[in-house]
Amino acid sequence: MAKYNFELKIKIIKEYLDGEGGYNYLAKKYGVKSKTQIENWVRVYKEFGEEGLLRKRKNQKYSVQFKLDAIELYQTSEMSYREVAYALGINNPPLINAWMREFSVNGVEGLSKPRGRPSNMPKKNKDKN
Repeated sequence: MAKYNFELKIKIIKEYLDGEGGYNYLAKKYGVKSKTQIENWVRVYKEFGEEGLLRKRKNQKYSVQFKLDAIELYQTSEMSYREVAYALGINNPPLINAWMREFSVNGVEGLSKPRGRPSNMPKKNKDKN
């Protein structure tokens, strides 16, 4: 997956908002793989400002209760995953969908499972001779 630096994202967003080109034009001009990527940047920028475009160095951890609240909000409102995520200050809407799937398959226990490698699992040794 291509990574685009913060400065490039801001430059493209500003050009779009200033009417200097549409999504397709700007994607071609700057070599962005998809116009959808620019659409997402603009959407996140409008919702969260520049901070929303910054890459987080550490993944955010959400409590089981927070996840349940997000699921309840989605189920009891007519909001989309994206709208629920943004209402809760999450700039990664697919998380809401993932929590919904996990909850429907495994219930509350599924929401409390740690993600990634367990902390007691030994790390691979990269210094093999």
